[in-house]
Amino acid sequence: MRTDAGSPVLGAPSGAGPATGASQATDVTQAMTAARVTDVAQDTAATHGAQGRRALLTHPLLLMAAIVLASLNMRAALASVAPLVGEIAAQYGLSSTASSLVTSVPVLFLGAGALVAPWLGRRHGVEPVLLAALLLLGLGILVRVLPSVYALYGGGVLVGTAIALLNVLMPALIKRDFPDRAASMTSLYTGAMIAGATVVAAASVPLEEAFGGSWEASLAFWSLPAALAAVSWLPQVLLAKSRTGHGRRPPAGHGGRSAAAVAPARSVWRSALAWQVTLFMGLQSLWTYVLIAWMPTIFTDHGMSRSTAGVMFAFNTLTQVAGAFAVPLLAGRMRSQRPLVVLVTTLVAAGYAGLLAAPVQGAWLWSALLGVGQGGGVGLALTLIVLRAGDAVTASRLSGMAQTVGYLLAAAGPLVAGAVHQATGSWTVPIVLVLGVCVTALVVGLLAAGDRKV
Repeated sequence: MRTDAGSPVLGAPSGAGPATGASQATDVTQAMTAARVTDVAQDTAATHGAQGRRALLTHPLLLMAAIVLASLNMRAALASVAPLVGEIAAQYGLSSTASSLVTSVPVLFLGAGALVAPWLGRRHGVEPVLLAALLLLGLGILVRVLPSVYALYGGGVLVGTAIALLNVLMPALIKRDFPDRAASMTSLYTGAMIAGATVVAAASVPLEEAFGGSWEASLAFWSLPAALAAVSWLPQVLLAKSRTGHGRRPPAGHGGRSAAAVAPARSVWRSALAWQVTLFMGLQSLWTYVLIAWMPTIFTDHGMSRSTAGVMFAFNTLTQVAGAFAVPLLAGRMRSQRPLVVLVTTLVAAGYAGLLAAPVQGAWLWSALLGVGQGGGVGLALTLIVLRAGDAVTASRLSGMAQTVGYLLAAAGPLVAGAVHQATGSWTVPIVLVLGVCVTALVVGLLAAGDRKV
């Protein structure tokens, strides 16, 4: 067979001329091209499909929904105990001091857990740690109702540790994913956090009655919202793993580089401003957790019925929503947040003074003043962490520091208040001590609220 230009094409039928062979070659080429086009089209469609699914997972509304569901659980496990602490103490024969540990132990581990939260977030990624925290929270709630006083306190350890991880990593996630809307997102999640506590505080006693007088069933019920929140974080965890291969996601705006490669190593522990933010966080947490632990008891010790005291506690928690939503939004529009520091500390001090002067007669007013001040205080403290930090990495470190020291300080509040009450037989001295806390919070808050960065 010849191989010159005029020879028959290899594989052409006998008698086929050059034109016929060329036509067949063209047909083969066109078929191969069509196949390649089909493959490319299929690959493109698959890529677009994957991108569509990824776009769905990364939709801000889906992330916001996950943040809200997690936030609803961040106070629920704590608020569910206060209306039932009398029944719990009676069942186990606990003294006032031992009863205060039911609420103090979780708060103590809010501080201890906050110490390791930034490291866990850097090592394993924010999303997987948040998912693990919600699972741990649900487990802690269930352990707490096992028939043992050791389980009661051990479950509190798990609950406090889980909430600590949520507390610390949420501001960092907001700073990373919503850098231009940090104040409004802080308002959303603090408002959701308080709203969750409100519902739980109002529903704990009715749930106990609905379950035949079982405080254990009432507390265990709140593991279900924690499970639902955990499910909402699964898409975010899967997305983070698909981006990096191991679940960690770089801070927004850094071109895919790790946080450690972008942000210089800096110690927030040597910053005076960081300590001012930390102390304000701790002091406002202290005045809040004293009320979470003892507010219903203060009312009942002055002659109010237990059901009415539960309503007052729920109303107090409800009014916190107003402060938690409004104060962060206002803080984000101010260069200095000092007027807000004055506002929240004054409201809380006025409410505590009312509890001292006429606790039952003015219960609705004191509950409202305390509630708006409490909600505004926690919203302002969390917003100061975001506003005083220059980037997401610093926000994580500052959040870890503020909540480690702050909650360790706050954990002493219910314990000391219970011990002083037991020693004096009155709530006068404990309330006077908290008024001193309000004055101190005013001073450090004014220092922390200046327009500076850590």
